[in-house]
Amino acid sequence: MNDETETKQKGKVLSKRKRKRKLKKDDITIVDSEVARKAVIAAGIGNAMEWFDFGIYSYLAVILGKVFFPEIDGPMQLVYTFATFAVAFLVRPIGGMFFGMLGDKLGRKKILAITLVMMAIATLSIGLIPSYASIGITASILLLVARLVQGFSTGGEYSGAMTYIAESTPDKKRGFMSSGLEVGTLAGYIFGSGIVTLLTFILGDERMLAWGWRIPFIIAAPIGIIGLYLRTHLEESPAFQKMEKAKEEEKKHVSMKEILVSHKKALLIGMIIVLFYNVVDYMVLSYMPSHLNAVLGYGDTKGLLLILIVMFIMIPIVLAMGFISDRIGTKRIILGGLIGLILLSVPAFLLIETGNNWLVFLGLMILATFLACFQGTMPSVLPSLFFTEVRYGALAITYNVSTSLFGGTTPLIISWLISKTMSNMVPAYYIIAVSIIGIVVVSFFVKETSGKALRGSAPAVEETSEIAAVLEDQEEAIWWQEEQQEIRKQLEE
Repeated sequence: MNDETETKQKGKVLSKRKRKRKLKKDDITIVDSEVARKAVIAAGIGNAMEWFDFGIYSYLAVILGKVFFPEIDGPMQLVYTFATFAVAFLVRPIGGMFFGMLGDKLGRKKILAITLVMMAIATLSIGLIPSYASIGITASILLLVARLVQGFSTGGEYSGAMTYIAESTPDKKRGFMSSGLEVGTLAGYIFGSGIVTLLTFILGDERMLAWGWRIPFIIAAPIGIIGLYLRTHLEESPAFQKMEKAKEEEKKHVSMKEILVSHKKALLIGMIIVLFYNVVDYMVLSYMPSHLNAVLGYGDTKGLLLILIVMFIMIPIVLAMGFISDRIGTKRIILGGLIGLILLSVPAFLLIETGNNWLVFLGLMILATFLACFQGTMPSVLPSLFFTEVRYGALAITYNVSTSLFGGTTPLIISWLISKTMSNMVPAYYIIAVSIIGIVVVSFFVKETSGKALRGSAPAVEETSEIAAVLEDQEEAIWWQEEQQEIRKQLEE
C-alpha cells in the first residue's frame, strides 16, 4: 500500500470519528449480575494464589534465611532473604508488558489462565528445592529461579484481574465488586499465614526448620488447579467483547510504543498511585511479620497470630470501603487514608513497640484500616485511568514498574535502613513520605470516576430499567462525549 492510499484511508477513519457521537441505547452494556459475581470470584482466587505465596514467604522469611543462607549471620540473613523476595520484582515489568499486550490482543480470560498456572508451578517448586546443606549454593540459585518465574507470571496477573473485574461489573457497583479482588488478597494471605502459624504451633521450631516449611509451598498445587478450573469457565469481559466487535478493519492493535507515547500522563499518574498503595500494602502485609519477630524480638507465634487476626478484621472493612466509594467517590476514601497515615503512622509504630498485646494489636489495626481505604478503591481506580483498547497493557506497565521499584523493595529497604540507622521508627517515616506524595497527585491529577463508564467504554448497567435513566443523565452524556473527544484527539495525533 503506497503512502497516498494509506493517508486517504486514515482520513476516512478520522472523518468517521469526527462525526458527532452521542450516547445511544445500543451503546449501553447490560451486565449479567451472576456472570459479574463469577468474574470477581475467579479473579479473586488468582489474586489469592499470588498473595498466598507472599504470605508464606514473608512469614517463613526467618526460616528460609536459615535454610538457603546459613553462612550469613544476624540481621543480614534477613536482608538476603528479602533480597531474593525483591529480585522477582525485577522481571515483573517484563512479564507485565508481555502478558499485558497479549491480553489486549487475545482477551483477558486466556492470559489470566496462563499466569495462574505459572504461579502455581513456581510456588510448588520452592517447596521441592533441596536445602543449602544438601546441594550448597545451587539451592540458593534454584530459589532465585523460582522467584523469577513467579515474578514474570505475577506481572500479568494482578493488572489482568483488575482489568477483567472492572470491565465485567456495572458502573454503579464497580467499587464494591472490585474490592472483592482485595478480599482475595487478604484471603490468600490469611490462608498462607494461617497455615504457617498452625504448623509452627504444632511442629515447633526445629521440625519447621527441618522440613515443615515445605508444606505451605506444596499446597499451592491444588489451589492452582481450582483457580484454573474457574477461570477456564469464565466468559470474556463485556467491554473487551464490545471493543472487538466495534473495531474497524483499518484499526490495528495498539503497540507498546503508542501506549508509552499517547498515554504517558496516565501512566505516570498510575505509577505514583501504585507507589504509595504498594509501599503501605507490602509494609503491613509482607514486612511486618519479620519486623515483629527479627527487629522487635516478639515470639514467632505471637507476631504471626496478631497479624492474622488483623487481616480477618480487614476483610469487611475493605468491602465497606468499596461500597462507600460507589456512593461518595473513591477520591475521598483514598485521601482520607493518606491523611490518616500521615497523622497516625508514628503513634501506630510507638504502640507496636510497647510489647503489650492489646497496644500492639491497636497499632497494627490503625495501619490496617488506612490500608483498607486503598484496597477497597484501587482495583476500580487504576483500570479507570486507561482506555479499553490499551487497559490491560497500560495497567500492567504502570502497576508492575511501580511495584518493582517501590512496593516489592519495601521489605528490603526498610530492613536495610533499620540495620544502618538502628531506628525502629523508619517504617513510619517511610509511610509518611509516600503519603505526602500521594495526597498531591490524587488531589490534583486524578479524576473522580465512581459510577461513570470506563474510558473508551459505554456505560454498563445491571438492569434494562436503568438504561433510560443513564440516557437522561446529562452528566453521564457529557462524560461520554468528553471521552470520545479524547479518543479522536489521540487518533489525530
